[in-house]
Parts: sequence; C-alpha cells; structure tokens
Amino acid sequence: MYFKKITLLFLLIFASAGYAQTLSLKEAIKIGLENYGSIRAKNNYTNASKETLKQSRRDYLPNLNLSAQQDYGTVNGQNGPLYGFGGLGVASSGLPLPEQNWNSAFGALYLVNMNWDFFTFGKTQEKINLSKIDVQAKEKDLEQEKFQQEIKISAAYLNLLASQRLLISQQKNLDRAEIFKKTAVARVKNGLLAGVDSTLATAEVSKAKMALNLAKNFVKEQNNKLVDLMGVAPQDFVADTLFVTQIPKELVTKETATDSLHPLLQFYKTKIDYSNQQVKLYKRFYYPTMSAFGVLQTRASGFDSSYATNQNAFTRNYWDGVNPDRTNYLVGVGITWNLTTPFRSSKQVSAQKFVSQALQEEYNQADRELKSQLAFAEDKIKITLENYAEAPIQVDAAQRAYIQKSTLYKNGLTDLTDLTQTIYTLNRAEIDRDIVNNNVWQSYLLKVAATGNFDLFINEF
Repeated sequence: MYFKKITLLFLLIFASAGYAQTLSLKEAIKIGLENYGSIRAKNNYTNASKETLKQSRRDYLPNLNLSAQQDYGTVNGQNGPLYGFGGLGVASSGLPLPEQNWNSAFGALYLVNMNWDFFTFGKTQEKINLSKIDVQAKEKDLEQEKFQQEIKISAAYLNLLASQRLLISQQKNLDRAEIFKKTAVARVKNGLLAGVDSTLATAEVSKAKMALNLAKNFVKEQNNKLVDLMGVAPQDFVADTLFVTQIPKELVTKETATDSLHPLLQFYKTKIDYSNQQVKLYKRFYYPTMSAFGVLQTRASGFDSSYATNQNAFTRNYWDGVNPDRTNYLVGVGITWNLTTPFRSSKQVSAQKFVSQALQEEYNQADRELKSQLAFAEDKIKITLENYAEAPIQVDAAQRAYIQKSTLYKNGLTDLTDLTQTIYTLNRAEIDRDIVNNNVWQSYLLKVAATGNFDLFINEF
C-alpha cells in the first residue's frame, strides 16, 4: 500500500511537470513580440510604407508610352463640327466625297509618346518627404506598440507569479488546517476536548480547500492572460521565482533617469510632423507644372494618296496596309497652371493646420498623463518599499504566535478560537508578503512605463 502511494505521488509530479513549463520573463517578451497579432500587423504596415516611399521616388520618372494599332475600315470624310465626347468617335480620315462608298482597306498607327513633369516647383520632392515621414511614423508606431506589449507581458507575468505564490501560501494554510484537524480529532477521541472542536476543525479544512481552489482558478486566469499576450497556444507556465528573492537594483541605486523621449510621445511627434509636411505639400499645389514632351508617330494605309480623285486607288492587301510609309515627330515644352487651384488648396492648407494643432494638443495631453503617472509611480514605490520592509516582521511574528498557540492548544491551555485566529493571521501575513513583494516590481514597472525606457526593467535580469 505504501509503495502504491509513492508511485502515485511520482506520477502526479511527472504529470504536472509535463503540463507546466518554466518560463523566464525575457522568453515571454521575446515570444510575445514575435507572435502578437497587432505587432505583426504594424510591422507589415511599416514595410508597406517603405515600399510607398520607393514608389514616390519613382514618380519623378517620365511617362513613356508605346502604342501600335492595325485597323480595317472605310475612309469616308464629311465636313462638319464634332466633339469626341467620351472618346466614342471614329478617327477615320479622308476627303469628303459626293456619295457614300464602302471601299475598305487596312491601316496602322505606331507611336512612341513621352511626357515628363521635369519641374514641379517642389511638389515631387514634398511627396517624397511626406513618404519619408510616413515611414518614420509607422516605425514609431511599431516601436510604441512593442513597448506597450512589453509592459503588458511584464505585468501579466508578475500577476501570474503573484497568483502562483498565493497558491503556495494557500497550500501551506491547508496543510496547517489538516494538522490541526488531526490533533483535534485525536484529542476528541481521547475525551480531552469537546466534539465541537473536531467539527470546527473539519470546517476549517473545508474552508482552506475552497481557498486553495480559488487560488488555483486565479492562477489559471492569470496564465491565460499571459498566453493571450504572447500569442501562443493555450499551455501552462511556471513563472521564474527570481522576483521573490530580490527587489529591483535600480530602486537601491536610485539611477532610473532617462533622457530618451517616451515611445508614445515619439509616435505623436511623427504624426505632427506628417501633418505639417502635408501642409507643405498642399502649398506646392499653388504653383504650375512644367513638362517636356515628345512624340514619334508613323502611319500606314492601304489607300493611295490619289484616292480623292480615283476611288479605285486602294488595296486590300494586309501587308501593304500595315507597312508604315509616313512618319512625324514632335518635341516641346509646356507649362500647366490651374489658376483656381490656389483658391481650393488654401482651404486644404488651413484645414491641415488645424489638424496639426489638434495633434499637438493630443501630444501635450499624453505628456501630462505620463508625467502624472511617473509621479504616482514614485509615490507608490515609496509605499511598497515600506511595506516590503514590514512584511517579514509580520510573517515572523505570525509564525511565532501560531507555534505558541498550537503548543498551548495541544496541551489544553487555550481554546480553538485562539488557535483559529492565529492560523488566519499567519495565512494573511503570508499572502501579504507575497503581494507586497510583487507590488514592488509592479510599482517599478509602472515607473518604467511612464519613463518609456523598458531597458531599465529588463536589465534587472
């Protein structure tokens, strides 16, 4: 029977080890940054903006069009006005004849067309600058998203560790309650105590078991939150107990200053820069565009040059109709300036200036909130450090009181109520110790979140 119990114990140990994986904070952050959906999405947005920047630079290249067409049809001409509305007309050319005829032949047109906006008074360059700032904005957005994710994962990790430490404390509390129950039952059987003591002891064990189950459920909740933030499949993790044995070194050395701008503020700043750059671009639309153009065109026709006087001077031979025999070229420089554009663009400029002002107000608000959070974190750190110093004293006193009352109870020198109170006090002290230690790290993490330098936190490990 004893051998079976030992075997079962080993099976339980190995089973729990198989389902729980020890996870360091650095590993959790690394996995989370690689897998979390919003980070991967913003990484793609950043890559897309880089490609857009390349496209903006290539917009400066001239347009070069090649065209070729071969047709078959008639060439009846007619005097009269016509507007090619919507491009739905036929461009057949020929002198007007006294009457309609259905003589038809092949014809062809081949051309090379080039046009180049070689001087745009800065419009092209401002578009490129806008794309550059857009890349910076996307990169800063990605950086602040990573920073926020690092903070969230760290907080979830600390919560998981706290829940697991609470689970240990509740297990200790259950062990004490069961020992107390065994003692009470034995003394009741021997007639040394009233039967109500064993009944109350049983109630205390049940209460401790329920508290343990609540702690297990809390561990599961915190584990699931960490799993979600890491972007991995559901699994159980065991947090590193390094946090339990020490407090942040930076709190001892008092060296937490940082000169770098908070990632969130950097992101807001690039949004302001982007809006200001849009203002510059819109102003460039006030000015004209200078273009160079050139056309090389060659044509072929199955109709002879004497067709106007001799309607039999044509051929339906395909090659004769598509073989080019007339060529023209044209080169030139032009300027285009829509004089009403400045009136329209001026309102775009003024509207975008208001957008810039709005973004600046958002920046100022975020800056104020971060400063307020930093001040709150400093105060919280002071309080948690004071509690951290008091927690061991509370636990030590509660342990000594429990040992004393337990000894007195075994010797019949105190009643059940006093012993139960010391058990509760010790359990509360152990829970407070676990929470206080974790709160020191949580407070420091809050300060790091306000300063914007996550290295201050992660370099502790």
